[in-house]
Amino acid sequence: MTILQAKNLSLGDIHRLFGFQRQYNNSFTDLLSLESLTEFEQQELVQIQQDFDNYLTEGKVSEGLVKALTIFPLMRLAGLYRFPIKITLEENIADIDIEDEDTRITGRIDILAINKSNRTKSDTYFWVLVVESKNSGVAVSEGLPQLLAYAYNSLKAQKSVWGLVSNGQDYQFVYLLQGNPPTYLLMPILHLMEPERAIELLQVLKAICIL
Repeated sequence: MTILQAKNLSLGDIHRLFGFQRQYNNSFTDLLSLESLTEFEQQELVQIQQDFDNYLTEGKVSEGLVKALTIFPLMRLAGLYRFPIKITLEENIADIDIEDEDTRITGRIDILAINKSNRTKSDTYFWVLVVESKNSGVAVSEGLPQLLAYAYNSLKAQKSVWGLVSNGQDYQFVYLLQGNPPTYLLMPILHLMEPERAIELLQVLKAICIL
């Protein structure tokens, strides 16, 4: 049997191995109800922007710092740390066996948010959001194959799941749907350093949190 690491797969590999179909969606409001931010949330968002910008001016920001400076604070502000949502870090995915090709895919999820009060039909917790992070010098598209591989197994137990790939500046949300074949929708890329896009970014995270 061939053992593959998810981090080494290309988008073409993912399409071939899992049969994913790609679609594009131009608006988050087709899928989510976005609420206005409070004054406190807007102030905190500006602080996150300023903190990250201070590091960006010095050069490339590592993957670990991207998570510490942007993703973790944004998830906290959106409510993704509060019960019934719980996050786990560096979670090993269940091995994915591709029977027709005698291939097994392994990997580790950067950040996974689950709903502790909601179990799926396979008696596992409902996956709310899967996050793959990259350093600030890497395009978010580079993390998409990993994200799709990690989220694939969740579609066996639930109809859909949200994913997010980020390098700290750009945020690519992906909406994955169960089906034959499975489908993923690429949403508009949001940018932390652009005020209007940053507000929409936090609105999207909040909306995913309360689904």
